[in-house]
Amino acid sequence: MSEVVHDELYDLRHSTAHLMAQAVGELFPGVKYAIGPPIEDGFYYDFDLPRPIREEDLAAIEERMLEISARDLTIVRQELPREEAVKLEADLDQPYKVELINDLPEGEVISFYRQGEWVDLCRGPHVPSTGKLKHFKLLHTAGAYWRGSEKNKMLTRVYGTAWFSKADLEDYLNRVEEAKKRDHRILGRELGLFMFSEEVGKGLPLWLPKGATLRDTLIDFMKAEQLKRGYQGVVTPNIGSSKLYEKSGHLVTYRSKLYPLMEDPESGETYVLKPMNCPHHIMIYANELHSYRELPIRLAEFGTVYRYEQSGELTGMLRVRGFTQDDSHLFVTPEQLGEEFKGVVDLMLYTLKRLGLTDYRVRIGIRDPKDSKYIGSDENWEAAQKAIIDAVEELGMAYEIAEGDAAFYGPKLDLLVRDALRREWQMGTVQVDYNLPERFELEYIGEDGQRHRPIMIHRAPFGSLDRMIGLLVEHYAGAFPFWLAPQQIAIIPISDRHHAYAEQVNVALREAGFRSALDSRNEKMGKRIRENEMQKVPVMLVLGDRDVENNTVSVRRRGEGDLGAKTLEEAIAYFKELSAQ
Repeated sequence: MSEVVHDELYDLRHSTAHLMAQAVGELFPGVKYAIGPPIEDGFYYDFDLPRPIREEDLAAIEERMLEISARDLTIVRQELPREEAVKLEADLDQPYKVELINDLPEGEVISFYRQGEWVDLCRGPHVPSTGKLKHFKLLHTAGAYWRGSEKNKMLTRVYGTAWFSKADLEDYLNRVEEAKKRDHRILGRELGLFMFSEEVGKGLPLWLPKGATLRDTLIDFMKAEQLKRGYQGVVTPNIGSSKLYEKSGHLVTYRSKLYPLMEDPESGETYVLKPMNCPHHIMIYANELHSYRELPIRLAEFGTVYRYEQSGELTGMLRVRGFTQDDSHLFVTPEQLGEEFKGVVDLMLYTLKRLGLTDYRVRIGIRDPKDSKYIGSDENWEAAQKAIIDAVEELGMAYEIAEGDAAFYGPKLDLLVRDALRREWQMGTVQVDYNLPERFELEYIGEDGQRHRPIMIHRAPFGSLDRMIGLLVEHYAGAFPFWLAPQQIAIIPISDRHHAYAEQVNVALREAGFRSALDSRNEKMGKRIRENEMQKVPVMLVLGDRDVENNTVSVRRRGEGDLGAKTLEEAIAYFKELSAQ
């Protein structure tokens, strides 16, 4: 795991989680405590109770939290030997805490924090007293399996937030309310982008015509950029032999995310529903022996993959079971690695800029040497990690190191993006991999005539196309920029006698490459304008007698209103300018 940075806000939220847990204990006798960490913008705590905490219970818990805060109880740290620690939690009838203590490695410091009569197993740190905890709000409840496993009991998770000032708390709550208005699940349905169906299956999105157009626009953008940068497109199947994934290591490492194996009734061979594209691209590279003159080879695919996510973790487009990656694998020589890596980073940054996502930070995920999930030699890992760090420093980019955040085959660079509401999303990723080429014995003929091992770069600037669209819907509140909007232009004839001219305008715009649609419904003009505004169409052309007479179009732009009449040629030139923005 990456090292947790403890700051004053972290300590405040950690302590507020304890404050909530104490309040729950006073209001719900017999509660069993699980874990309660601080998280981005808040905290949560998991409870096992005779009956789950409901949303309507949150006000009473908050009131008790304020009472405990007013008591200004001193928060005291206490360390105990393992046997005494186990006895303490066993006497308190806290089985989850006993399990946590027993799982701690030998020699680990076992600490508790006490406030008044209430005590909790915790490594800390915390604020000095409960009186420091004043500005908090409980947000909602959810179900959560103990330790994230469906084999364990379902617990009640209560989420909250805490801040140093009332103003900060109110600012955050306002952003939460704005986020609800921007919820991509609601906007996706209202704007006709995508849907989910229980009959199709949980976590499997169905893209409606406007959503499919949005996908195609993003795909076309990325394909054009990749063409400029020397990528070659490939297509691979949605299943593969289990032997392939056993060799790559995915069968073991991703076992909990794989759907059940499928058996060929004739041969008995088993197949995997594809969780990753990389083994397939490796086999394309291995189809023939390459010369160093051919490298770098950049293979790209918009490949759909399938991973089993627990039903409680599915969140609209942000976490699904079937999604499409803008996946690519570069096969490079050691001499090419640095420049090719920087080239990928340049593509990722250009992509974010084009999408209007310019607030980001860089995180480099390296392996945890104590974790057995990582494959390959220490030498390979050190070389791969050094290559990433050197490239990022040459680019002059600030970064942070996250130990344990690497892929099982290699270290990676992630871009963590902040949206219009300052929420952070992990999006584009690029990884350096010495190990899969070794596992698959990939080779190329070097300038010396000898066989050498290539290095792989895995990259996905969008990451998941589905997740990226979910982010963009919320970032723009569904009001996409002109170039990205599924429908760019609505053509609204005022009456039937303007319909023929409107048809001509529509044909001309489509021939010019714009996504226009004619709205000639038997509705009042004002209603059609309002409904197209609600659909967040960037531009409307309202056509009347004067437009027909003068061969013009009256332009209305979202957010700017009436821009006046333009000739069709002027309008097309204007739309081309908008497309470039």
